[in-house]
Amino acid sequence: MAGPEIQAAQLAQALIDFSVQGAFPEDTVSSLPIDAESLPAAIKALADTKAKLQAEIHAINEETADDVKAWQANAQSVQDDILRSKALAAEIIKASEAPVVSGNTVDEIEAKADFLIRELNYNAQVVETLKGIKSVNGILDEVEQARDERRILDALHLLEKSWKQLDTVGVNRTCRAVKLLDIRAFELKSDVHEVFDNVWNTLINVDVEKQTISISSSREDEPMSLEDAVIGLKAFKEVDQRMARLWDGINKAVLLPRMDITKDAIPSIHTQDNTLELKGTTDKTTYALFTDLERVFSFLVQKLPPNLIETISSNLLPETIGKITNVCLDSAVPSSLQAMDQFQEVIEAAKDFCARLEALGFSNLGGLREWTENAPRVWLSKCREAALHSVRTKLSQGLGAPKRVEKVEKQMVSKLEGQQLVANGAAAVASDDDHGWDAWDDGEEAAQEDTATSGADVPPDGDDDGTDAWGWGEEDPAVEDPKEVKEGTQDNKVDDEDDPAEAWGWGDEADASEPTAPQNPAVPAPEPQTRELVLKESYSISSLPKPVLDLIFAIVEDGAALTQENYAGSPVAAQAAGLFSLPTLALAMFRAVAPHYYAPEVAGNMYLYNDSTYLAEQLAEFATAWKTRDDISTRAQNMLRLDNDIKSLRSFANRAYTNELGIQKTVLRDLLGGEQNLLHQPDAAASISSATARVRALATAWEEVLARSVWQQAVGGLVDAVAAKMIADVTDLPSIGQDEAYNIANLISSVEELDELFLPSRWQSQGQQGEGKGGEGAEGEVPVTAQFAGNWLRLKYLSEVLQSNLRDVRFLWVEGELSLYFTAEEVVDLVKASFEDNARTREVIREIRGNPTPLGE
Repeated sequence: MAGPEIQAAQLAQALIDFSVQGAFPEDTVSSLPIDAESLPAAIKALADTKAKLQAEIHAINEETADDVKAWQANAQSVQDDILRSKALAAEIIKASEAPVVSGNTVDEIEAKADFLIRELNYNAQVVETLKGIKSVNGILDEVEQARDERRILDALHLLEKSWKQLDTVGVNRTCRAVKLLDIRAFELKSDVHEVFDNVWNTLINVDVEKQTISISSSREDEPMSLEDAVIGLKAFKEVDQRMARLWDGINKAVLLPRMDITKDAIPSIHTQDNTLELKGTTDKTTYALFTDLERVFSFLVQKLPPNLIETISSNLLPETIGKITNVCLDSAVPSSLQAMDQFQEVIEAAKDFCARLEALGFSNLGGLREWTENAPRVWLSKCREAALHSVRTKLSQGLGAPKRVEKVEKQMVSKLEGQQLVANGAAAVASDDDHGWDAWDDGEEAAQEDTATSGADVPPDGDDDGTDAWGWGEEDPAVEDPKEVKEGTQDNKVDDEDDPAEAWGWGDEADASEPTAPQNPAVPAPEPQTRELVLKESYSISSLPKPVLDLIFAIVEDGAALTQENYAGSPVAAQAAGLFSLPTLALAMFRAVAPHYYAPEVAGNMYLYNDSTYLAEQLAEFATAWKTRDDISTRAQNMLRLDNDIKSLRSFANRAYTNELGIQKTVLRDLLGGEQNLLHQPDAAASISSATARVRALATAWEEVLARSVWQQAVGGLVDAVAAKMIADVTDLPSIGQDEAYNIANLISSVEELDELFLPSRWQSQGQQGEGKGGEGAEGEVPVTAQFAGNWLRLKYLSEVLQSNLRDVRFLWVEGELSLYFTAEEVVDLVKASFEDNARTREVIREIRGNPTPLGE
């Protein structure tokens, strides 16, 4: 049964091929016998083929229906024009055969002829346009075929050809047919670009997650090579964009993880065939980094076309070079002379890396080359940043634990000056300008002033007069008064800790084991004219000066080392002068930010005053010792210039002290009524109590911080501010009644309780109870408040005047010392305000005005 079926199928196929294609069957088929059984199969095959052809024709008709209609319409139009032209031609022939024609007929004929010519030209243009449209459409068909076959360059060339030919079509772009062709061309371009993307990603693949990069020049399954892809990039005008995207992927996948120096384990870069990847670990040295980076750039040069390397070099490489210098190389710069050998190795490695990149064809390495050339300045900048950062960091950590330090000064003084200083409890009086530190230079004037202040410089009863510590009696016992010798014998029973001179160390230079000189030696020694005086004061500083000083000392030591011969070949040797300028910047940073960190602390400004003063003292001592060192070069000795910094620190310390006093004085003035008169306030006693309590609180807070002389000066300033406000408010009253005068005197009496802050025993007993925390004052002890508060005696005499009658006021002016603290007119105003205007009052006023200086000039 299989034989007849095969013969029927062959017969049917032969009939179909002949009917459709006109092909004759082979001899083996044509020789087959035809019988009644094979005809039905052949007829059925012919029927099926006919139905299939009809379906295809129908589908084609459906697809080209619009075009066919358009062609039909155009064909009909052409047919009509042809028929019209034939009719006109016949009429022309007929007219030409007529023997006579009128002029109108000729004109009509000529017009018809012109019309026919135009019609013919139009028809020719239509034909050419249709041919152009057909040609462009055919080219676009070829583009589709090239796209499907992934022949990107052919597709791009054909697209370019289609656009050029479309421009030659003699119709406007608004024509629907041309517009459709234009849209189709752009759609095909987009499709080709999508195929190009796929091909590009196949040739160049960046996997950020796996940290791998693969670059292939060509692939067996892709007809386009990487060289051809460059042409495609240029055609799409995407060279810069593609390279930027590629470089960004390389950065994320390989470069940035390799240059992340914050990680403990640094991955290494490896290449294998067409792949670049991160694998394993490496060290953090600069040499290892440059080795890995060279692998990356060598890989790119080997795999990418030169045009793309040029784009990377010109547009993308500078950013990476910036990261290398700013992150990796800058982190390798030391902030001192330590590790300088490694730093030189980094510089040489950077120079070699530049040379290798240039050999590979890369340019725009200016940032890296500039870093190598400016490495010494980079190192100096790192030292500067480290110094400033260190100062900021230390300050931000707070003041820390306080520390007691001692200020020691030596100077030659005369016997009289020494005895006066001892009589004053060995405390020099600070001037208003320098707040106590430099008051020792004016010791003689201060002692003379103290002697003139109503016996305030007399030491307490029973205290040693302090002259034994000076040795005055040892050197001139014959001239001593016997009475003084007797008193001195009795004073020897007083504990040595009560000796006011001992706390200052004025006798420290003498041998402690030297026996006491006899009271009446047989041979008197000549009295020296002057003697070296050792002045000692202790005060508290915070923990901040030490790290600042250590930093400055380390910097200048490095600067001195750079001037030595063993650093002559160092690339940073020329930066010695720059190092010696860093202490100025560090101290400027300290002065700039210190107020912010000191202010919140209790007695913060006073600590700032002490710290700045201590820094100035230590730097001055260091600068003096620096000039005498024989282990440094003369050049290094001359480079250290701290004089201006020391002056700035002292000025800064004084400002901190002055600002603190100014603030506290303002607070006290506000507590006492501010601009209003205190005596007009409803509760003046409470205001006085608040003000005196604040003075005591500040005195206690500052007592453990400030040196004795500075503490006396500061607290004296506060007391003086309270006294000045009281005096001003009293003198502003137009009249003062007897009861009011009594109340004012009570208020003044409350203020005068601050005298106990200035009892000498408060300081003399500090050896037993801690500095600045003396016990209760000895009976009959005379406070020295007036030495540090200029208005204190004015306040006391004001109280006396308010509690006195006219006779007492006259006595205080003529016989007493009232004229030393008040002018004649001030006393007259007080008399007028306090007493009734009568003959006795006027007589006292005339006497006061007639004798304005009863104690002389």
